[in-house]
Amino acid sequence: MQKRAFIKSLGLLAGSLPFVSLDSAAKNSGPSTLLPKAIKKGDTVGIISPASATSDRMEFTFAKEAMEGLGLKVKLGESLKNRFGHLAGTDEERANDLNNMFSDPEVKAIICIRGGSGAARILPLIDYNVIKANPKPLLGYSDITALHCAIYSQTGLISFHGQNGTGSWNSFNVKQFEKVFFEKSLVTFQNEVTKGDDLVVKGNRIQTLKGGTVEGQILGGNLTVLTALSGTPYYPDFKNSILFIEDIGEDPYRIDRMMSTLQLNGTLGEIKGFIFGQCTDCKPGGGYGSLSVDQIMDQYIGPLKIPAYTGAMIGHIARQFIIPVGSKVRMDADAGTFSMLEPVFS
Repeated sequence: MQKRAFIKSLGLLAGSLPFVSLDSAAKNSGPSTLLPKAIKKGDTVGIISPASATSDRMEFTFAKEAMEGLGLKVKLGESLKNRFGHLAGTDEERANDLNNMFSDPEVKAIICIRGGSGAARILPLIDYNVIKANPKPLLGYSDITALHCAIYSQTGLISFHGQNGTGSWNSFNVKQFEKVFFEKSLVTFQNEVTKGDDLVVKGNRIQTLKGGTVEGQILGGNLTVLTALSGTPYYPDFKNSILFIEDIGEDPYRIDRMMSTLQLNGTLGEIKGFIFGQCTDCKPGGGYGSLSVDQIMDQYIGPLKIPAYTGAMIGHIARQFIIPVGSKVRMDADAGTFSMLEPVFS
């Protein structure tokens, strides 16, 4: 009887405590923010290909010369030029290149040569303990969103959503790179707007969905890749964050489906601010009727009543921001800007 009474008392005690689900506890116990070590001109950067293969051999030359043009030395990943179907080598080969670059003391930063598809396949093979022990900047976008999300969710390391190695290293991108990495500036990200010969400025215009300012950690990336991680251990905790997204070549009905996923998995209900970059080639296709991307944003973001704007220079465009994923920023939806509030290097 004493045992039964004891068990009953435990049950009464448990009933008096607030209920916390295991899922909720796990989700809100993510790692604290980890800053990468700073880099300088003359340092060695590693170039890897964690997703799709590069079909044009000249692209390897372009990526190497771009890094050298920035004043950096280059070390190529052992499997950089491999090919396995559409992938740049097997999952093990691509994961090993990433792990080896993080563990190599000579390499101070890691540049992804391209995105494409397949980065999510290597997430279980990444050595996150090695990354935590050797925090370094990682730069890339598009499918590299999978790495940004996984590394942040597992280690708290700030990584950088921006130009891939084979991308356009025009004056805007070079200046962004130098401001972020060499000058270590607290950058304000504001669209570059030039009037040209038209009576009305049309390029790089922002649209404010709801005005206001807000502060929070900026998280996100490519919408397709982000939503594909939903329900996995590699999906970040978006509570009180500012979500940024972009995409390319997706019909609006697909954008609608993915925004629905962000609503259903609770992400949209947790964020404090929203930034939509460029949705390149996302016009309605054939068929009977279609929602526009503008209508989709109105339907999903409008009811949240949080600061939000679209049209930021983020995405599959020649001139784009280099965003420190996981850093604290202040967003101004009326001005169409967001500003780094804290240093992102140790």
